[in-house]
Amino acid sequence: MSMNIAIDGPAGAGKSTIAKKLAKKLAFVYVDTGAMYRAMAYYFLQNGIAPDDEQAIAAACPKVDVTIVYENGEQQVLLNGENVNGVIRTEEVGNMASATSVYPVVRTKLVELQRQLATKTDVIMDGRDIGTCVLPDAQVKIYLTASVATRAKRRYDELTAKGTQCNLEEIEKDIEDRDYRDMHRETSPLKQAKDAVLVDSSEMNIDEVVDAIYQIYARV
Repeated sequence: MSMNIAIDGPAGAGKSTIAKKLAKKLAFVYVDTGAMYRAMAYYFLQNGIAPDDEQAIAAACPKVDVTIVYENGEQQVLLNGENVNGVIRTEEVGNMASATSVYPVVRTKLVELQRQLATKTDVIMDGRDIGTCVLPDAQVKIYLTASVATRAKRRYDELTAKGTQCNLEEIEKDIEDRDYRDMHRETSPLKQAKDAVLVDSSEMNIDEVVDAIYQIYARV
């Protein structure tokens, strides 16, 4: 039986960074759900489907298979068996993914594919509703969070390191607004699963968080 680790939490908590490092440590597959949405969006683009044509999108979904495999330690995204790693990171695909991910039929299809992947291999998945909706039977569930101030400072440092001008107070406000939207959305709102372990990373560095989650996993 495969082992599944679900990591949920608000924006800026470091879920993806932590999940990738932990996956490497455990030799699990890190399921990049965002890349899966991009692969599906690429299929729609290749087939001339408009982002606002919900009927055509719904008709196309059954024809799409997206999975993730690892080759030489690198994640490869396969769309109907074809490696699409080199083509799904463009702005055009990103915009299409953003526009089409709002449709329940797209989300339903990808959740189905993510669950199939999780039954076949040991996976780590992160998001807003992995432990509550996508993998409710995951053996390890983590709710990773940090204070708004900590998350804003991390984002501020990340942007300024790239030479981007930004305002710390505005970033804090954006994070607060996003938290509210994520927690109050109608479909799959962000919340801590009843059986999830809370990990607050406000006073921890990346390696300390990875180790804390590893210790939780080791006790299962």
